[in-house]
Amino acid sequence: MYLPDWIQKCISALEDAGFAAYAVGGCVRDSLLGLSPQDYDLCTNALPEQTKAVFRDYRLVLAGEKHGTVTVVTPEGNVEITTFRTEGGYRDSRHPDWVKFVPDIEGDLSRRDFTVNAMAYSPTRGFADPFGGQADLQNHILRAVGNPETRFREDALRILRGVRFSAKYGLTPENATLNAMVSESPLLDSLARERVFEELGKYLLVANVEDLRRFAPILGAAIPELSPMIGFDQHSPHHAYDLFTHTAHVVAGVPAEPVMRWAALLHDTGKIATYTRDETGRGHFYGHASAGAEMADRILRRLTMPGGLREQTVLLIAQHMTRLTPDRKSVRRAVHRFGRLGVEQILTLQQADMGSKGTGENQGDTTFARIREILSRLDQEAALPTLRDLAVNGRDLLALGLTGPAIGQTLDRLLEQVVEESLPNDREALLTAAKVWNSKS
Repeated sequence: MYLPDWIQKCISALEDAGFAAYAVGGCVRDSLLGLSPQDYDLCTNALPEQTKAVFRDYRLVLAGEKHGTVTVVTPEGNVEITTFRTEGGYRDSRHPDWVKFVPDIEGDLSRRDFTVNAMAYSPTRGFADPFGGQADLQNHILRAVGNPETRFREDALRILRGVRFSAKYGLTPENATLNAMVSESPLLDSLARERVFEELGKYLLVANVEDLRRFAPILGAAIPELSPMIGFDQHSPHHAYDLFTHTAHVVAGVPAEPVMRWAALLHDTGKIATYTRDETGRGHFYGHASAGAEMADRILRRLTMPGGLREQTVLLIAQHMTRLTPDRKSVRRAVHRFGRLGVEQILTLQQADMGSKGTGENQGDTTFARIREILSRLDQEAALPTLRDLAVNGRDLLALGLTGPAIGQTLDRLLEQVVEESLPNDREALLTAAKVWNSKS
């Protein structure tokens, strides 16, 4: 296993002082997969005071010292060095009740979540792999270390980490691990919402359709509004899939970007509340886009998504049933209302939505391509104006005698007329229109 020089230097410093030291966890897993680790963690039988003494010439971060971690700040990056340890019960499903330092690497690895993360490597001592992590990695298996229920009761976030690891690394949970992930998923309620949002966000960026379907009950535990969608028959000739399977296809069908993936996941959450069936038995979901936007806003506030991301996600959900027509004025209006990026995101979500029904409908529809052609032409012509592009500004209107809110209102009205192509973006034409409007007010 390759270790960069600066990591080997840290290991050698501990070894030269008479201690055992290993690279451990994710960096070992990623290296065995042929990936470049993003960071390196070390473990050692040196106690924190001894680690500090070994690295006394470095700047140290001691925020985790009570749990045995000393962070060494090197020019190449920070290195977390943790004393071999075992942990007590987790009464809050988040934090160990106690931490006890142990003398050997096997005791330390036994506290970790999954076998593929419970491996360590030393250039002088070789691999430590007491739970078969290398074999599981080669066989694409996700397996909890020891008793899976115990592992997940210790820290419920491990359930979501397992979901993410499965999707990211192409691992299939063995039965006992998967059953425990599902049975213990109600414990996710005990976690801080920020932690749930962070893990779900990482998962959504790597998940495919089968990942989403496999872990649907866990997603439903993390976001209860998703649970009724699982297996829900839409009773529609336009939908071959149940509601959650359709959603899974939409998620996989949009780019792996946070706003797009979250919007895709939540775009049809309003369907359950708006579901009706007519006399023929056909299902309808009138108003589900606006209902879903309201639900998504509540969900994302609960999960503490940052405001800007939340607002854009909710906007996409609210507009995912608003069909644009492929004509110049309609497209210009849409860009004026939602912004250039917003229009592209709406189109992308709509296209994934329409292509994820399982019926083969709309395969020959060229509407989206035609709208994008118009957008491209407008881009080339610089014909998507903003307030900054207007041939007049606030100072010009002030010179006409406008004051206060009337200036902003008039600029907005002028821009709207330019977008509609009712007025040219010409200084004299815009000033004339402003004078006329002002004289009538």
